[in-house]
Amino acid sequence: MARMFAPSSTKPQQARGFTLIELLVVIAIIALLIGILLPSLGAARESGRQLKCSANQRGVLQGILSYAVTYQDTMPASYYYSNTTTGLSYDAADQCNTPQNPQNGYVHWSYFLFNDGNVPEDAFTCPSFSTNGGVARTNPGADSRDWDLGQQNDLGSETPSDLPRDRQVKRIAFTLNEAIVPRNKFAACANYARRNRYVRLAEVDAESKGGSKTILAAEWAISRNNAAISNAASLGSGSNPSGFVIKSHRPVTPIVGLSAGIDILEEAPLGNIARYAYFSDEQVNANWKQSMGKFTNNCQNTLDSGAFSASVVGRHHKGQDDFGGSGNFGFMDGHVENSTIAKTMTQRLWGERVWSVTGDNRIRQPNPSTP
Repeated sequence: MARMFAPSSTKPQQARGFTLIELLVVIAIIALLIGILLPSLGAARESGRQLKCSANQRGVLQGILSYAVTYQDTMPASYYYSNTTTGLSYDAADQCNTPQNPQNGYVHWSYFLFNDGNVPEDAFTCPSFSTNGGVARTNPGADSRDWDLGQQNDLGSETPSDLPRDRQVKRIAFTLNEAIVPRNKFAACANYARRNRYVRLAEVDAESKGGSKTILAAEWAISRNNAAISNAASLGSGSNPSGFVIKSHRPVTPIVGLSAGIDILEEAPLGNIARYAYFSDEQVNANWKQSMGKFTNNCQNTLDSGAFSASVVGRHHKGQDDFGGSGNFGFMDGHVENSTIAKTMTQRLWGERVWSVTGDNRIRQPNPSTP
């Protein structure tokens, strides 16, 4: 006879839940791990952005140097006033002071590199920038997405329109060294004591160890993380409080005229006396911290008021000094280094001459140390 088993009278044991204290401990541990990991993840993301910036800048350098080789080892100008509303043409006689036909816009060096019109827009951007990878054209055209907040075009309008529209990439993260890549003042101009001139590669190579010690390109100072320069007003000009004109077609240099720390084209030639110095020269030290500070205020008018254009050189990567973070700098031999703007000046990496102007263009020796 089969044995019968009576069911056990013991009740099944119920699963035990977390107590409130245990839940709080788990939450605290998770929060601690997030606090530890997030900065590392953020740093890794920024390192990736910086690497992409560096790679794009290296590509830009190669494009400029290839252009120079194609045109008898001669560097391009940074821009011209165009004589048409489309295309790359310009009149040499119409390159002084303000453009005679501002509705035509500018022809920029970024378009000189691509005569076939097939311009890779993304190649000129940097993902560390807060404004769509770079700053807008001076005259952006009809598409409102190509404008920066508060921007005016050269005609004083804040409304997108077909004209003027520059032949320049829509967003640009990089600017060039004015000591090597000139502006467009090649004719005698009433407002300037000197003229611009084209620069040959051999001229720079002869005084800078094959170009390995001379900066050709830098980044604009539009930061992802620094709210004080989160818009393009630092590259603006004009006193209209409702808007400003971006000058993203301009080159920059921390080299100044000695007489008053003025624009390099305004410095009057005086015989065989060196008339230029780096921004840290004692004659302009009084303006150093005001113009080169930590961007507690937007540096509006910097590129069009006689202030020092070094103020708008990028410093939005990791690394820090008294004047902000670090930036990527591209050199004449095609390599890219990360440094601070102050170091590039004290090491005289922007050149030993202002090659892009006529007359005696030596830089005074010795260079006093940065304050």
